Amino acid sequence: MTSIFDQQERASQRSKRPTPPTIRADISTTGFIHMKLQDDGPIFTKQKVNFSPSDKITHLVVSSNLIVIAMANNILLRIDMKHPDKPEDIDLSKYATNMKLSGLFLDPLGHHLLIALVSQTGETPLPELFYLHRKSTKPKQAGKFRGHEITAVGWNFLNSSEATSGPILLGTSKGLIFETEIALDGDKIFNTSLEQYWRQVFDIGKDSHPPITGLEFHRIPNTDRCIVIVTTLVRIYQYIGSVSSSDEKPLLQQIFSRYLNVKERFNQVESSLPYSKLQFYYPGPRQFPKLFGWLSETGILYAQVDPNVDPDNVLVNQQMIYCPETSLIGGSVSQTNSVATPPPTPLSFVLTEFHALLLYSDHVKGLCLLNKELIFEDIYNDAFGKLVNISKDPVTGSIWAFSERAVFKYKVTKEDRNVWQIYVDKGEFVLAKKYCKDNLAHVDHVLVKQAEMLFKNKEYEQSAIIYADTHSSFEEISLKFLQENQIEALKTFLKRKLQGLRPQDKTQETMIVIWVVELFMNQMGILRSDGTSQLHNPRYQELQKQFDSFLAIPKVEECIREHKSSIYDIMASHGNKDNLIRLTIMHHNYEEVIRQHLYKNNYLEALEVLKSQANKELFYQFAGVLLQELPKPTAAALISQGSLLKPSRLLPALVSYSNDEKHAKEIIRYLEFCIYKQNCQEQAIHNFLLSLYVRNKPDEVLRYISSQGQDIAMVPYDVHFALRLCQEAKLTKACVQLSALLGLWTTAVDLALTINVDLAKQIATMPTQSDDELRKKLWLKIAEHVVKERDDIQQAMEFLQQCNMIRIEDILPFFSDFVTIDHFKDTICNSLQEYNQHIQDLKEEMEEATKSAELIRKDIQAFRNRCTFVHARDTCNTCDVQLLLRSFYVFPCGHRFHSDCLVAALTPMLSMEQRTKLADLQRQLTTISAKQDDTTSIGLATLSTKDQIKADIDDLIASECLYCGELMIDSIDKPFIEEEDYERVMKEWA
Repeated sequence: MTSIFDQQERASQRSKRPTPPTIRADISTTGFIHMKLQDDGPIFTKQKVNFSPSDKITHLVVSSNLIVIAMANNILLRIDMKHPDKPEDIDLSKYATNMKLSGLFLDPLGHHLLIALVSQTGETPLPELFYLHRKSTKPKQAGKFRGHEITAVGWNFLNSSEATSGPILLGTSKGLIFETEIALDGDKIFNTSLEQYWRQVFDIGKDSHPPITGLEFHRIPNTDRCIVIVTTLVRIYQYIGSVSSSDEKPLLQQIFSRYLNVKERFNQVESSLPYSKLQFYYPGPRQFPKLFGWLSETGILYAQVDPNVDPDNVLVNQQMIYCPETSLIGGSVSQTNSVATPPPTPLSFVLTEFHALLLYSDHVKGLCLLNKELIFEDIYNDAFGKLVNISKDPVTGSIWAFSERAVFKYKVTKEDRNVWQIYVDKGEFVLAKKYCKDNLAHVDHVLVKQAEMLFKNKEYEQSAIIYADTHSSFEEISLKFLQENQIEALKTFLKRKLQGLRPQDKTQETMIVIWVVELFMNQMGILRSDGTSQLHNPRYQELQKQFDSFLAIPKVEECIREHKSSIYDIMASHGNKDNLIRLTIMHHNYEEVIRQHLYKNNYLEALEVLKSQANKELFYQFAGVLLQELPKPTAAALISQGSLLKPSRLLPALVSYSNDEKHAKEIIRYLEFCIYKQNCQEQAIHNFLLSLYVRNKPDEVLRYISSQGQDIAMVPYDVHFALRLCQEAKLTKACVQLSALLGLWTTAVDLALTINVDLAKQIATMPTQSDDELRKKLWLKIAEHVVKERDDIQQAMEFLQQCNMIRIEDILPFFSDFVTIDHFKDTICNSLQEYNQHIQDLKEEMEEATKSAELIRKDIQAFRNRCTFVHARDTCNTCDVQLLLRSFYVFPCGHRFHSDCLVAALTPMLSMEQRTKLADLQRQLTTISAKQDDTTSIGLATLSTKDQIKADIDDLIASECLYCGELMIDSIDKPFIEEEDYERVMKEWA
């Protein structure tokens, strides 16, 4: 059941409600709906610990979830928060005779506790220091510190040992700093000292002996440097130095040594308080501190801890936070009652990442470190006594406050919830966005504020970039820049907005693209109207680069491709022909570009555009016009395209402009490239080239005809067409070649004889060797020409020696009747002698044939009487099975084969026709054999048919030995493994 005091405690807590950010109705409208499903609650909430102390609480320390509470009756209560139901009581009465507890110091791990005792009267006994291990309930005296009142301890945050504290620093009430290491040595039977070593390393106040109120040291991450922070009542000292070796003890004396003989450096404040408090904020367990705070009468000296800014000062961005004089009681801010009385100073405080909790005797205040604003106040009930102190667990971050009669725990809930807004008010927008986290509404508000500030500072370009990332009204932002005549900023804003559009926002995308193009065209038009050359105007060149970059954006390319006519109209209306052409090139609308160039008679530029693009259809479309105006460059351009163009599709353009010599020359050059380089075989191209040769280069006709070969089936041109052209142009030699190609041998020889006899002789040798009659006819025609036309008997006789197909008797009829035989005597004698020799050769051939026939008859007679012996042990040369088990064949060479083995081995060597015949004969033999089994009588006709079939099979398979015959010799170039079986055999062998 809740007590009346607990109800009063909850009612006494006041948290300042965060005011929502003011959002302007015009520009700052974000489109987000500001709605919370539940209240986040206060940042700090207090919970009373269910604990009733046996006496007044004087001290409380906490670390690693271990709490040690000291009471006025010299009882220590040690509570492990993991097992809060098992507290441990430790009685210090026998150690604290006439003494009182002055300080409790617990290390970050919670294993080592130092207990400082001082005299109650201030005289004797001397101050003492006791050590208590977490696993022990009996404190042990640190004898070497007897007589020194320990007021501060700098624990070793890097220590992870339970048995030893590691090197630590101890500060005294007289300004002395000692270094020691406390450990429990279990191997010693008589352990008279806890200190592994003990050394005074520094005297901070020299002769003044100021009490040390705070002491901490930390190693700077990833270095060998350490920092030591020491505070007194009015001063703060920093000692920074390197530690060369961790094995050298005392470890930290190396740092203080460099400050022994130098002038002291410190920060000092005015304070008449008998105390000051030092606190750090750690972002995580065992991490380097992030924030620093030091409480004095003046206020809290607050700084960030950064060792990278100044090697001699790690406390950067120092600022004094004055304790608030206001109160949140009643839900509103009110001034204290008496302005003449100075505000009370907090007894203690703790730091969180963004706040400080200030402890007074009867209340706790929460102060924001960023804007110094009071955001929390908690009034305590007098029933629990006065508040004594407030502590924070350096490992877990839990906060504990205690009064004389109660212990309280503070829970911190989303303390960074309003940090973004504070940073916005301070103008630190990067940090503001960081702490917005995933709240898009907050991020948008930060961006709007940042953009407004930049706009106000006339940083229009940066303002436009940030405005584009907000949900502010598009129209309002655009008008803002237009009113200030900031066209560049407006373009930046529009381009950034374009990048953020979704694929479905086609309408907005089109509007922005057209607007930006219009802005660019307008700017360029103004510069052109000034009369300055575009090439010598840096501003124009810069605008052109920006415009080109804009056109290269994928979204812009797609939009312009879909709305080409609108964009072209805008450019044309501004007279920007260069960009119009460039744009059409960028979007591959080369047809329009070429038309523009041709319209302005810029033929060379049109040809360059044609060559630079990849659409070959445009070559067929514009080749004729360009060929007419620029024949040589156009022909070169066509040649450069190589096989990418089809000459037949260019033929209409080529034919149209081939009438004059200048154009014909370039067309011939292109056609020769197609035929001789590209190996074009299209008949129309060859016919056209041949017609151009006949009209313009008749000397090339014969070379061309010769280059295409003498096989009429293979020549690519129309021979009849070529012959007609040559006849019309009276190119006799070409007609001779074409007539011979057509097989018009007589015509060819007749035409050749009109030129010279040698050409006729060449034509006469061209018919095939098998057509002797034709060749003889052609030679007789030439001989007749020689005899009749030239009447040269001597040349006729020489002609007979050149051709062995014609005899003297063949040409005698061509001579006149007045020619005497004396002119032919030698020739006739040679002819008779040749006849006699031929008759003698025939006689010798007949005698050799008679002898060969006689030998063959003898061999046949001998084979009729030849036999061979087959033994029972003889085997088939193919299957190695006894030969006599099945029907077989024996060859004169001695090889023996079963009939079926021979057929199986011989079949792959037979031709397809022979295989088919063999299969048919075997099928017939099987059919006849089956009929013989079904009948008892055997007809002579049946036996005759069967024998004939067997004889036919023998002719196919037994005409020669499988191993010694020609079939084996013919198969020597066949592979052992057939190609279709190669993969299978390889797998079997693998």
